[in-house]
Amino acid sequence: MYAVIRTGGKQYRVAPGDVLKVETLSASQDGQIEFSDVLAFSGEAGSVIKPSSARVLASVESEGRADKILVFHYKRKKQYKKLQGHRQDYTQIRINEIQVDGNSYRA
Repeated sequence: MYAVIRTGGKQYRVAPGDVLKVETLSASQDGQIEFSDVLAFSGEAGSVIKPSSARVLASVESEGRADKILVFHYKRKKQYKKLQGHRQDYTQIRINEIQVDGNSYRA
């Protein structure tokens, strides 16, 4: 049983109990996040539906910055080189519950 959600310009396949890193999100004071943009839902193997009303509830576990990636620009024969580092901010969340058309699925 899983759902496909959209957040931060990306799509994620999530199931209750999953832990994943997403783009930085602002959570409520109790650390809960609700994703209402659910693209697809699968209750059993082989069936994927577009739910009319669905939401995914998650809790924030931590926030941080990812490992540094190096961006290297080079133009041959032009004596041009540029090295730049980048670290992306993220929020680590745990999926607690998926609610679809009145049914609730927990870990």
